[in-house]
Amino acid sequence: MEHIHFEGLLIGVTTFLIIGLFHPVVIKAEYYWGTKCWWVFLLWGISGIIASVWISKVFVSAVCGVFAFSSFWAIKELFEQEQRVLKGWFPKNPRRTYPPKG
Repeated sequence: MEHIHFEGLLIGVTTFLIIGLFHPVVIKAEYYWGTKCWWVFLLWGISGIIASVWISKVFVSAVCGVFAFSSFWAIKELFEQEQRVLKGWFPKNPRRTYPPKG
């Protein structure tokens, strides 16, 4: 046990922070732009995958992979957030029109 490696711990903490960051980002994105901004998360995800594959440092590559798949998950959450707004669980943006309930 000559060396202690903290990379795994740092990846875990960074993953926690990225996921925590995406929660308010999804809520704000749905509030201001609705579900029509889903493609931004798709582009972020694709960019993260490309970066993850091309970066040779394990820590940075892993963080890019976590960011990529958090972006893909955000697409699903964006559409679910719209449903939560329609149920009244989150406030509606008064400047936007929403699809009818049903």
